[in-house]
Amino acid sequence: MSSVKRERDGKVGILTLNDPASLNAMTPELLGDLARAVGEMGHDPGIRALVLTGEGRGFCSGQNLKAFNSLGDNIYTGVMTHYWPAMQALRECRMPVVVAVNGVAAGGGFSLAMSGDIILAARSASFIQVFSRIGLVPDLGSTWLLPRLVGRQRALDLMLLNEPLPAERAKEWGLVREVVDDAKLLDEAKALAGRLADGPTRALVATRQLLEESEHASYADQFRREIELQQVIRESADAKEGRQAFVEKRKAQFTGR
Repeated sequence: MSSVKRERDGKVGILTLNDPASLNAMTPELLGDLARAVGEMGHDPGIRALVLTGEGRGFCSGQNLKAFNSLGDNIYTGVMTHYWPAMQALRECRMPVVVAVNGVAAGGGFSLAMSGDIILAARSASFIQVFSRIGLVPDLGSTWLLPRLVGRQRALDLMLLNEPLPAERAKEWGLVREVVDDAKLLDEAKALAGRLADGPTRALVATRQLLEESEHASYADQFRREIELQQVIRESADAKEGRQAFVEKRKAQFTGR
């Protein structure tokens, strides 16, 4: 059985973490398969947006501790070898990534949910950091991602107190875009990904790149960087189509090129 199911719905690729018995707990095998699956989808020119979700009652319950302990004493090497490639693949994916959180996203699973571009949550969804409950610090990118999504104070609240964050409050805090009925989650995620897939893919991904670069740049440097990237993107087929459609007062037909 594959650790990650691959499906396709038109221009949308759907990746499903596929170990429901453990609530899709993280193992080197699961994350390795996820990294490969993102790469496979990324090399398919017909796919222009991704949905990531979990099979069964939960999105991802975090680390499988037995599997994590099997990495040995050098945790740094083990994590960078087996875990980082999946997170990097999602953050640097050549297309937008919608994460559909069904049930719990705990610990590293919370980090995984934040690695996409837009999060949708089922009403049953909840987010919990967990780490300090077992005497650890947050990892897999949480300390970088979470304060940028909800702010420093709320991030510390979640990380220090380990209280579950229900879906509705996650929306209020800006972590998720929308909360939907459980039965409609995947359909809503595919519809949103479909909208993104119809867009100017290169410009959308470049926008993500600019936002990430802005975290480490001055206003003046970022101003220049925007124009540098704009100079490249404006020569793309989609940018030319967008300008032409604007002049002709019609809807642009983007192709991702």
